[in-house]
Amino acid sequence: MPVFKKIVVGLLFLYLAACSAESDRLPVLPAADGLSTAGNLSWWSRAAMDTLCRFTVWRGASSGFIAMFSHNGVPIHSMVCGYQDIASERPMTVDTQMRIASMTKPITAVAAMSLVEEGLLGLNDRVGTYLPAFNSSLLATDNLRDASGEFPTRPASNPMLVRHLLMFASGVGPGREKDSALVDYWNDNGIYRQPSGDLGSRVTALASLPLLEEPGTSWRYGFSADVLGAVLEKATGQPLAEIFQERIFTPLGMDNTRFLPPPDQRSRMATVYITNESGDLVPSPLSSDNNGWAPGGSGLVSTLSDYMRFALMLWNEGEYRGVRVLEQETLENMLRLHVTEGVLLREGIEGLGWGLGLSIVADADASVMPDNAGDVWWSGFYGTTFFVSPDTGLTGVIMSQLEPNEHAPRPVEVFLIQGLAHAGLGQ
Repeated sequence: MPVFKKIVVGLLFLYLAACSAESDRLPVLPAADGLSTAGNLSWWSRAAMDTLCRFTVWRGASSGFIAMFSHNGVPIHSMVCGYQDIASERPMTVDTQMRIASMTKPITAVAAMSLVEEGLLGLNDRVGTYLPAFNSSLLATDNLRDASGEFPTRPASNPMLVRHLLMFASGVGPGREKDSALVDYWNDNGIYRQPSGDLGSRVTALASLPLLEEPGTSWRYGFSADVLGAVLEKATGQPLAEIFQERIFTPLGMDNTRFLPPPDQRSRMATVYITNESGDLVPSPLSSDNNGWAPGGSGLVSTLSDYMRFALMLWNEGEYRGVRVLEQETLENMLRLHVTEGVLLREGIEGLGWGLGLSIVADADASVMPDNAGDVWWSGFYGTTFFVSPDTGLTGVIMSQLEPNEHAPRPVEVFLIQGLAHAGLGQ
């Protein structure tokens, strides 16, 4: 992290730290064999994180936060503040289960790459081999409807490949443009707007929607990971939940990670809040919940320690505690810049590229995020994020449960906490 970023982040919260005590710590997870000695976070960064979070909860901007950081594979700090549920005053704990939304996507990518290693899937396989409906996909030549009310289309020049799904360069929408009738059409007919069906049927319905770009040409935030999940189901003959359990969750000991359970099994889950017109936090109606089906791009529930195990596997070249999930060469391919620019550019975020299923910091100086070149990270819609910083050895998982809307943006606090951890490492 550039020195000026450290100074800005430090000064922003240092004055808050004097009256703050360190938060509860997580149980220490066993480190992977042969890893070097861990460093520490400075007293002021730990205190500032704690005070920032408590102040945010006190002013009613969030229900609470939990966070965990590891250095060189060893957990060095954890933080807990606020409530799982405000009405009952049930406090956040280190094992609180939270919806991680798009942090499902890296897990889908790792599962896909494990199939590639075994020869059950190929990066250059056509998506239509597994999902024949995509053999008939057409490319939109305009994002506005013509006189007949249809979107003009033509056959795509490039076939959609499995690697395009991992690159988020499949042409599958919707995307984030605000002035595109085609993006609106994708939003209105996306997998969450369909009245019923499993992942396969919902993804098959997407094949009739016009692609927004030629496959392989442009990064787009859309349903690529969901299409990939349906491909994995076809390639293995297993439901996605079983694929995850067999290839990732059981090997890594992620015992509290699963797709959204039935309502009577959600007692350990935090309530998701949304800000109303009066500025108050109220439980979210969760209109995009995945009750009864398993998406590839969202839908998982997890805990701090579970996702840290996954993050440490990425940091430790595909292995955690002697269990190898991916070969080192496979993981190196995932973390290579397959898309060098344009990631989240529509959100005004520069400096980011994309590997295979994960965001990679391509230019730390251009990025406004607290990061270093080569850092790996991704976030979830409800205020969760994780990062792996190969250069510093720092790995972090930060979780909250706040749905952004017009009355409250995405919680910036999770990224400020990340910045404080980067700035305070080893001081």
